[in-house]
Order: sequence, then structure tokens, then C-alpha cells
Amino acid sequence: MKALILNSGLGHRMGVITKEHPKCMTEISFKNTILSRQLKMLVSFGVEEVVMTTGYYDQILVDYCDALHLPLKFMFVNNPEYATTNYIYSIYCAKELLKEDDIILMHGDLVFESQVMEAIIDSPTSCMAVSSTLPLPEKDFKAVIKDGQIEKVGIEFFDNAMAAQPLYKIKKEDWLVWLANIEKFCDNDNRKVYAENAFNEVSNRCKICPCDVKDMLCAEIDTPEDLEIVSKRVKEINERTVYMCFSTEYIHSGHVAIINKARRLGRLIIGVLSDEAISSFKRYPLIPFAERKALFENMAGVERVVEQKTLSYKENLQVLKPDYVVHGNDWCEGFQKPIRQEVCEVLATYGGKLVEYPYSNNPMYKELDAAHRAEASMPDVRRGRLRKLINMKGLVTAMEAHSGITGLIVENTKVLQDGKTYQFDAMWVSSLCDSTAKGKPDIELVDMTSRFRTIDDIMEVTTKPIIFDGDTGGLTEHFVYTVRSLERMGVSMVIIEDKTGLKKNSLFGTEVKQTQAAIPDFCEKIRAGKKAQKTKEFMICARIESLILEQGMEDALERAFAFSEAGADAIMIHSRKKDPAEIFEFVAKFREKNSTTPIVVVPTSFNTVTEAEFKERGVNVVIYANQLTRTGFPAMQDAARTILENHRAKECDDKCMSIKEIITLIPEE
Repeated sequence: MKALILNSGLGHRMGVITKEHPKCMTEISFKNTILSRQLKMLVSFGVEEVVMTTGYYDQILVDYCDALHLPLKFMFVNNPEYATTNYIYSIYCAKELLKEDDIILMHGDLVFESQVMEAIIDSPTSCMAVSSTLPLPEKDFKAVIKDGQIEKVGIEFFDNAMAAQPLYKIKKEDWLVWLANIEKFCDNDNRKVYAENAFNEVSNRCKICPCDVKDMLCAEIDTPEDLEIVSKRVKEINERTVYMCFSTEYIHSGHVAIINKARRLGRLIIGVLSDEAISSFKRYPLIPFAERKALFENMAGVERVVEQKTLSYKENLQVLKPDYVVHGNDWCEGFQKPIRQEVCEVLATYGGKLVEYPYSNNPMYKELDAAHRAEASMPDVRRGRLRKLINMKGLVTAMEAHSGITGLIVENTKVLQDGKTYQFDAMWVSSLCDSTAKGKPDIELVDMTSRFRTIDDIMEVTTKPIIFDGDTGGLTEHFVYTVRSLERMGVSMVIIEDKTGLKKNSLFGTEVKQTQAAIPDFCEKIRAGKKAQKTKEFMICARIESLILEQGMEDALERAFAFSEAGADAIMIHSRKKDPAEIFEFVAKFREKNSTTPIVVVPTSFNTVTEAEFKERGVNVVIYANQLTRTGFPAMQDAARTILENHRAKECDDKCMSIKEIITLIPEE
């Protein structure tokens, strides 16, 4: 695409303003003339070649364009008869340079905002800028429109017309029709009319559509009064602010493209989601907030970078009050739809506008996301994420997973509430659920090799941290090898309980014989495990069974302090009572002496307590230990019973998730 800018006129109505230079070099804002603003805008839209007709002060104009040092190829064509002809002859003089491309045609005294140029360039057809909201001018161009196309352009038309400005995008096939008639006019010495007179004769073959720019700035400057009005509008445009928000950890060409579009609208402010906000709906970011913020601060055209603490834009919009919010149209559906709605509501309170651009589906970007996801799932990256999340959020949640598909459910389930997105932070690989999935009792019958295969299945398709149920940990000599294996696999934490002998599920309590390990013996197991690990990220959590086995609060606290002193990275306190009172008492008394060691709870019995209350009391990890297993089996039993009762599968269909929906859970890579 090539731009044609007509700058051959005298500009005599501007008086002394154009005494020493052509009208297009008149300043309209700080550091910008009419022409420099046009040229910079063309560059921002990817135009590389400009044909410019000249006349009055020809060499001054050429030197000025060179001095701008813009990445444009200029082709200057002088109209030697500029004083006695109209711009139709200027086009005629440049005709040999204008036959191979689509053309952006504009007058050199035309000032327009970037959204006008964007609408013109993005038009799928040849088009001309018109306005359906402005009154018809007495002495300026109007376009007669019929059946969605421009039939005539001139100053004399009023019926079925709109105010129009000489800013066109003309596709090659249409331009060649118009240009041929321009040549005919000029060859016949008809050189003092508008080029549009030649268009009006061939409008049935040169099909130009109206591009309605409504109240947006698109105006010619013919007089000092015009200059004053337009300069004021330009100042208002230059003071507009634009807000965008990013969570990305890398910038690709799609990001650059939408940032460039946003920059054209005004002074660009970029919000960068905090690490906690990203963790709430995606995964713990590989690149921390400070580095992601610096990424945008070093981009040309970004005026300011701020933190956005939640997925909701509301807080930042109420403070910044940007004129525009820019976003891709991918949030019109899905879990971000309510966030978009909230943005629209906030903007409406002060007259701001939402501008949305088509979301890029370039396969390369999907490959980048897949590579980023693969990096997030690597053992060395994944292992340390749980500790970071605890330090960052204060409280993290984990849901049990016992297979690849349940891992994907934990990985991808999200809920949007109050402008925030909630998801599980980690996965709990439970001995009970692993054994149950294999149809075996929860007595450490399933060996570690088999349980490690479950971890492999989950890790292969997910990225979240994994907490492993290590039961008693077995013999100390065996436990050190378990620690090394889990650490090498990328597991974040192993939880071992202070019991000995044949493992029985804690929920049986004193109904079955269960023996607690002696404090010194269990401390030695913790120390051996810590000594065996190779990294600082891996965590060993000591699970205390004193309340389960009715050994009393003092015994539980004595063990907790001893285990943390022995090197345990976290303490898990368990209870089978529905009343959380003893859990709260333990947490309060432990926190009196130890304010830093994370506390883990599994609220299977005391399930009325909210995560917010746990966090307020000093709990750091909440594990939902078996809910997927417990809800899955009744559903499967119900499906089997329904088929048996009806001797066919039709009645079961309403209970079933479609295979297509299930397949969409499974990543293709």
C-alpha cells in the first residue's frame, strides 16, 4: 500500500502563517506539524512508501521530510503549474508512480485521529471518510450515498449526502478506473477542477464506500480559525490516556501489534498483574512481577506501568480513569466475560470507552504457550513453587488427584467471584485415593513404585505443585530414598504421619489399634529426610496424630515443637471431630511460640470452616483430601444402576459428560 499526499496548494487563506513554508508544515501541536503527524501515523500503520506532490516552496518541503528521519521512502513530484491548476493535475503529474498499488489518498492539510486512519485502512473495500453526525458544510465536500456506495463527491451536493473529507483508501482496481479518467480530464486541459469531478463520472465502476467516522477528528485546515479549532482538538486527543493489562511473561509480535494500536489512541498506561493475581487464575509465574514490570517499562511508547493486584480492573480504572481500555476480543466469552462486563460498567460512570481488537490465533503463539507450559511443568521449576505460593499468598489450597484426568480437573477448574478468579494452588496425591482407585485397602499395600507412576501420570499433563501423602514414611532407611525420588520427580512436599506399624486410616481413630511413633524416633526420620534432599525447595511436613488418637493437646504441641526443631518444613494437625475447636486451639498455641512454620489442615470432618477463617487464624495450607474420589464413585454407581434398570443407555445420557467435553480437557501436545 502506498500513500499519496497532495501538497501542491498555495494555502493563501492562512495569511502570514504560510509566508515562509507550505501549509502542511504548520504546527498543530508540540513537536508536530500537520505533515509530520500524518507521516508518523502512516509509519505506525506500516505504510512504507509516500508519493508527495509539491508546488509552493518545493525544496523546503523536500528538506523538511528528509529531516524527519522517518522510515519512509519518499517520491516527490512537483506540479509546475501549481499556481494555475487544481490538485487533479498534481495527481496527473504523479500518475506513473501510482499504478501498481492500493492507495491511501489524503490532502496535505488534513488532520485526523488514529482511529479514523485505522478505520480507513481496515476497510475491506475502497472507502472515503464521511460523517453521519456532523452537519453538512456549506462550502466543503459532501458525499452522495446510494445503496451503500458513494455516487458523487463535491461541494454542491446536499440531497442524500453526508459531510465528507478527502481521506481515501482506494483499492488498485478502483483506483485505475478513477486515475484513467483523471488522465482524460487533464489531457483535455480540464485541470482546474477537483479530482472528484473525474470520479463522479465513473463512480459506477470505481466503487468507493462510505467510512463513517462520526464525531472523530477528521478536518481540513484552510484558515487560522480552522487551525485554532483543530489544534485544540489535537491537544485533547494527545491528553487522552489508554489502559491495558498484561499477565504475560514474554512479549511476542501479537502483543506488540496490540500495544502499537493502543499507543495510537493516547498516552499508554500498562497494568501488570501481580504474581498473586496470576496465580489465582493461571499458574505461579516463571518470571516475577518486578521483571515483568521492567519488560514493559523498557518498551517505546509506554508512558507508565502500574501494578494490577487482581484480575478485576475496577480499582485501577477508578484511580486512573483512562479514556480508553484496550483488550483483545477473546474475553467476550468464557471466565473473563464478567470481568469485561465490570470494565464496561466502570467506564460508563465517567464516559470512558472499551476498544477491542481481534484476538490473534497465530499457531506460533500457541506453540510459545505450550513451550512455556512445558517449562512450568519441569521438575526443577515445579518443585519450588509451593513454598513460593505459601510465602506470597499466606494460604494455599490443594485438591486431591489420583489420575491424569483428575489432575486436569484440578489444573483447569476456575471460579470467578467478586472480580477475582479462584483455583486450586496444588494437588494432593493421597494414599487413600490412590489405593481406592486401584481397589485396594489403605494400608500402604500399594507400593511406592506404583504410587510414583500415579505422580508421573499427573505430572505429564499438569503444571501445579504436588503434595504427596507419604503415610508413615516407612523405615527411616527407606524414607531417605523416597525423599530423593520425590525431589527428583519435582514433587514439592511429602507429608508423613507420626505412627508406626501397619498403617490405618486416621478417620478410624481409636476404633482400630494405631501406635504413635516415639518423638525422638520420628525426629530422627525427619532429620534423615532433610539430610538426604539435594535442594532447598523440597518440603517435609510432619503430620501429628495426637488429636486423632486422643492423646491430648499437650502431646500434640510437644510433638509439633519437637518436629519443627528437627527440621520439619511444615506441621500438619489432624482431627476427626466436626467441631474445629481443637484445631483452632492447636493453631493458636503453636503460633504463640512459632510464627513462621507453615501449618497444614485437612478439613474433611470440620468442613464448615472457610479458607478465609483458616488464614486469619494462621493456617497456611488447606487440603481437600478425597472429594473427587467421594463424588466420583456415587456418580459411577448411579450410571451403572440406571443402565441395569432400563436395559439400555439412553436414560443415562443426561447424567453423562459428553466425550467431546472430556477430550477438550486433555491437552493435545
